[in-house]
Amino acid sequence: MCNASLREGMLPTSQRGTVITPRLKKSGSDQADVICNYRPISNLTFMSKVVERLVCRQLVAYPELQSAYRRGHSTETAVLKMVTDFLLAADRGEVTLLSLLDLSAAFDTVYHDILISRLYHSFGLRDNALSWIKSFITGRTQRVPVGVLRVL
Repeated sequence: MCNASLREGMLPTSQRGTVITPRLKKSGSDQADVICNYRPISNLTFMSKVVERLVCRQLVAYPELQSAYRRGHSTETAVLKMVTDFLLAADRGEVTLLSLLDLSAAFDTVYHDILISRLYHSFGLRDNALSWIKSFITGRTQRVPVGVLRVL
């Protein structure tokens, strides 16, 4: 199924659905306040996750300084690198400036047409690879089973 999906340049429709399980963020929170006190846990099909991982391994070359999504790297390694750079700059008598951005929920605001265009023009993705990504991000479905609200 994985090879066929990649060869045909599309993720089957049956693999584009997810089951959303709302989970209470903190024990003791107001269970009636669904908007503020619940986080959605998205459960994809097993095969969807397998194919996604295969595509990721083929497409992604992580920058040397990226800590996210890399085995053996974490927030801690990123902070250690930053502090080391600050201290080395201070030893050289240089001024250090730190600018931080909050990109939480940034993936929720990605325009798919712009993403596809950038993958084509800037990264050279073509044919089946680009078609597969288009099919991966379009036509997705979500469902929330009734009676699944559970406390952590």
